[in-house]
Amino acid sequence: MRVTGTGHASMRIDTAAGSILCDPWVNPAYFASWFPFPDNSLLDWASLGQVDYLYVSHLHRDHFDAKHLRDHVSKDATVLLPEFPTSEMEDELRALGFAKFLKAPNEQVVELPGGLKIMIQALTSPTDGPIGDSSLWVEYEGVRLLNQNDARPTDLTVFAELGHVHAHLLQFSGAIWYPMVYELPQAAKTAFGKQKRDRQFDRTWRYIDDLKADHVFPIAGPPCFLDDALWQFNDIHGDEGNIFPDQSVFLSEYAKVGGTNGIVLLPGSVAEVTTEGATTTHPVPVEEFFANKVAHLEEMRERKRGVIEAEKASWRHPEIDVLAGMKSRIEPLLDESIYLAKGVGGPVRFDLVGYDGDSVESIVVDFPGKEVRPYADEKVRYRFRTERALVEHLLHIDEVDWVNSLFLSCRFSAARIGQYNEFVYAFFKCLSTERLQYAEGWYDEHERAVDAEDITLGDWVVQRRCPHLKADLSRFGIVDGDQLTCQLHGWRFDLPSGRCLTSVGHKVRAHRVDAETPAPAGEALS
Repeated sequence: MRVTGTGHASMRIDTAAGSILCDPWVNPAYFASWFPFPDNSLLDWASLGQVDYLYVSHLHRDHFDAKHLRDHVSKDATVLLPEFPTSEMEDELRALGFAKFLKAPNEQVVELPGGLKIMIQALTSPTDGPIGDSSLWVEYEGVRLLNQNDARPTDLTVFAELGHVHAHLLQFSGAIWYPMVYELPQAAKTAFGKQKRDRQFDRTWRYIDDLKADHVFPIAGPPCFLDDALWQFNDIHGDEGNIFPDQSVFLSEYAKVGGTNGIVLLPGSVAEVTTEGATTTHPVPVEEFFANKVAHLEEMRERKRGVIEAEKASWRHPEIDVLAGMKSRIEPLLDESIYLAKGVGGPVRFDLVGYDGDSVESIVVDFPGKEVRPYADEKVRYRFRTERALVEHLLHIDEVDWVNSLFLSCRFSAARIGQYNEFVYAFFKCLSTERLQYAEGWYDEHERAVDAEDITLGDWVVQRRCPHLKADLSRFGIVDGDQLTCQLHGWRFDLPSGRCLTSVGHKVRAHRVDAETPAPAGEALS
């Protein structure tokens, strides 16, 4: 099995029974803030795009590059489609000209012509990607590969049970806006960033240890930031709180925990994977490339400056009444929302900075009141500050997912009172009836489900499944004193009270081993 690195989470997998192109991303994403690094725009995409199969793991724009898919990937390719709860991915791919689809049943092995086998695991929580994320398992003549990319399954058992894996490709770096955009003292921002960076690596080590593959390939990150206004987010400034470590840092950190089987794929690197080992060739020496990272970034910044400026010029739409547009888009969804609106529980404020860089229009999305209105000097739990032009553009293109556009762009600042609230971001990625109804149904189902099984962790008896996204705490749960941490997403709980210390709206059922059994789960979680 040959694996060609094509940048970020993208790769081309070649076997004698067919080729699969995965997640090709070349063009800037999220309001021209994210670019693939190392640069992959100079690869021979005319050849790389001539494949038998296309796999897109999910709709995040650093995986689903519509322009590149339209222009450079053969429409004769059969799309390996995850079993997602909505039809959005298929609809978007059909609009780009793809017509052949293999809808893979979730977690079921499918044998393709020539003996090539694949299995796709689809994750379908509203917090998984933009309503869905997935991983791809591939086998040919006894060689097995798992492309986990960004996905965060609760465990990898379903893949391990299919046989020993020889190549494990997974995310290790940040892909979020936290904590960089929050209005915090720099010392606090650095501390929170270091915590997140450490959790990212801890989660990666856990997945690697679960699968025990012969070779580990760090992929799906980090992006680079070439706009002068975002340049500080690149991990080149010696900031221990930067959440975007690169592949060379991965190898260094992996070595500290005993990892010796890491392989970096630069764009153009080729790994020949067999049951006996892997041989890899690179377009340039990996160590030399990352030793000159700053110079590569500076060269990219100058080369892409015109691309960024052209994108910026397209954002302004002064003819749009933003308040009226937000009311028209959001208020009908507020009327439909039960769980998300209750979960947000208060008004959310948007401060929109005008073209002059000074004037500000403040608009409130009032979740309890089910309306969008001008700010009335009330206390708000969440506040976002961004350029008016960005929201104008979102309304102009009828964007249904403000997380997969505005928030991932990092072109905003945020402040909040109290804990992180997942429902705020869940709502703003569901600005369509289809998405909102799915998310409401998912939360309804999980609110009603009671996980009665308990496990013992140290001196505590706790429910087996994390209240957040049902991770198995027997594997991901760590107890330190009176606190429980779920390492899958870093959520923390105060065990004596059951209260979540990371977000609102979640409690864990717990009691000390030597204490009386607490109230039934349904009462404990109410």
